[in-house]
Amino acid sequence: MSKLIFDPEIYCSAAEAAELDGTQPLTLTGNGLWVGVLSRGICLLEGLDRPGQSGDILLGAAPLTLTPQSDCHLLAVRMVGHCTESYLLQLGAVRWADGAACPGAAELIAQLHSARTASMAYALLCAVSKADETARPLPPLVAEAVAAIRQNYMALYGVEELSEQLGVTKSHLVRVFKQEIGVPPGRYLTNVRIEAVKALLLSDEYNLEMIAGLTGFSGANYLCRVFKREVGLSPAAWRAAAAPLPTVPKLPPRSQEMYV
Repeated sequence: MSKLIFDPEIYCSAAEAAELDGTQPLTLTGNGLWVGVLSRGICLLEGLDRPGQSGDILLGAAPLTLTPQSDCHLLAVRMVGHCTESYLLQLGAVRWADGAACPGAAELIAQLHSARTASMAYALLCAVSKADETARPLPPLVAEAVAAIRQNYMALYGVEELSEQLGVTKSHLVRVFKQEIGVPPGRYLTNVRIEAVKALLLSDEYNLEMIAGLTGFSGANYLCRVFKREVGLSPAAWRAAAAPLPTVPKLPPRSQEMYV
């Protein structure tokens, strides 16, 4: 009897879990998306001005350094897989999201701490997918900057060009952008480019020179340096780790089966 093989963990799975309980800082590492729920206390996230408060949902890629400002409790899981990579590309910078926008997330994270199944991981990703829709609107300048970066990251020279397009000084744009998003626009641009690189690395159709040209890097060597610095792996190593399982060959029609 033949059996078709489908491994859902290729697309979404929970790779590990972490817990912060008390007042000691915690640094989350590893590839993929960290999703956490802060159930008690007030906690600072490095790079963000706004602290997380009880009920907030943590969303972002590592490294994430959490510093409690009071007695805190946070459960988090690290999500990996093709669906997670696509979500990260849309998410952009790390953030605290309103937990009221995804009320099922806390229970799913707690369940994933004890049994990390692919179905629960995918359910959590779906639960947090609309977390940003209820967030307060960005100021017009920041919203325009985010849209410009996401739409033109492959051709945007840098923050100087972006500020000229928006008709403001570079210093003003950096200050307002970091205040609202948590990272400066240059860092946000790099994050968007890296996630675009990851998406292209999932296909064997593109070599590194092609990927560099499609994502705004000056060449393959520069892309490799930035990618290794931001991700901790070379593009080749990341591609090998993220490669899907080999395709299962199709069985011949029953009319072509051989009997002995």
